[in-house]
Amino acid sequence: MNAVIEELSWRGLIAHSTDLDALGAHLDEGPISAYVGFDPTAPSIHMGNLVQLMPQRALQRAGHQPVLLVGGSTGLIGDPKQTGERVMNDLDTVAGWVDRIRSQVGRLIDLDGPRGAKLVNNLDWTASMSALDFLRDVGKHFSVNRMLDREVVKARLETGISYTEFSYVLLQSLDFRELYRSHGVTLQTGGSDQWGNLTAGVDLIRRSEGARVHALATPLLTKADGTKFGKTESGTVWLDPEMTSPYAFHQYFLNAEDAMVIAYLKVFSERPREEIEQIEAQQAEKPFLRVAQRALADDITDLVHGEQERRAAEAAAAALFGRSELRELDARTLAAVARQLEAPRLEVGETLPSLVDVLVASGVVPSRSAGRRAIDEGGAYLNNVKVTDADAVVAPEDLLDGRWVVVRRGKKTVGAVEVVQG
Repeated sequence: MNAVIEELSWRGLIAHSTDLDALGAHLDEGPISAYVGFDPTAPSIHMGNLVQLMPQRALQRAGHQPVLLVGGSTGLIGDPKQTGERVMNDLDTVAGWVDRIRSQVGRLIDLDGPRGAKLVNNLDWTASMSALDFLRDVGKHFSVNRMLDREVVKARLETGISYTEFSYVLLQSLDFRELYRSHGVTLQTGGSDQWGNLTAGVDLIRRSEGARVHALATPLLTKADGTKFGKTESGTVWLDPEMTSPYAFHQYFLNAEDAMVIAYLKVFSERPREEIEQIEAQQAEKPFLRVAQRALADDITDLVHGEQERRAAEAAAAALFGRSELRELDARTLAAVARQLEAPRLEVGETLPSLVDVLVASGVVPSRSAGRRAIDEGGAYLNNVKVTDADAVVAPEDLLDGRWVVVRRGKKTVGAVEVVQG
């Protein structure tokens, strides 16, 4: 078996392939070019998109060349969803998102050297194509009967689907053919929900070029309960640090469920198989040590945000629970921690609030009486310093970065407030 195929199989990154044996033989013949596409339907890519980058990283390590497509044209339309029509964003919004996403994917894969990844935008070859040219050159190769047979289309027929979204598969197929012609791309990778689009591109190249190309789809990662991986109660786990902070990102993976953590580690960590299997054995023997969760959180945060941001996230977590100094956190990390704690704004006049007021406002205690009781019992902390005076008032020097106060009850109940003086 080809080494890349073997690695991707072991890591659980193959759900479908047009012909796995033929693809392996093709990879063995010499360096190939493979592409994956991302539509700018939001300002950032997310964890599901990162799954799609992992096979490309494996291919590049083996000497093949990735081509990363950001869909400046397909992003204006949107791939059909099972649940209903997508909202169409305006040209300027999509163009801005294209730039942001190109920057993100460019940081996640090597762009240098002879096999450095190429970044492309499908608006470059679709913007000047007339509707007549598109219908004659692309549309004639597609059977409406087969298009109607696609699962997502069948799911939408009862509620309705626009011709715009119905035609999306033609645009994605055109992308594959264009990249085959201009960059010699012979493999497209994507998620299993894109399988119909991937195989349609393979078929278009066979019909119009008389050539054999390949497609490979990764499985949809889920949690143990079957819900979508990368989703939290507060929303999607984004790769943009302004949308999901490195601290929140690291914490999300530290809290990965035991039942799925090894599967996630195989996908997102590039540690060798022997090392991951050793971690798996340690996790099975002593799950309470959470060895796998720490390895996963560290590796994926290093990949997406860099080692420096990961160390800052670790320092923030340690500081929150009294193992290091809160004042050593930089302003951006401190603000990220406060957002993660859902710190409310506490507007005051010239007089700063009492500790009891802060404990209540932060949600650490349910009432003022509970706050006073926590202080009297020796279980209340202000910026990790135990407070024993139930009448204590926050002092100006207690405001971290001039506005934040972190409070804790006992060892684990932590909260924060943003003190705003009016």
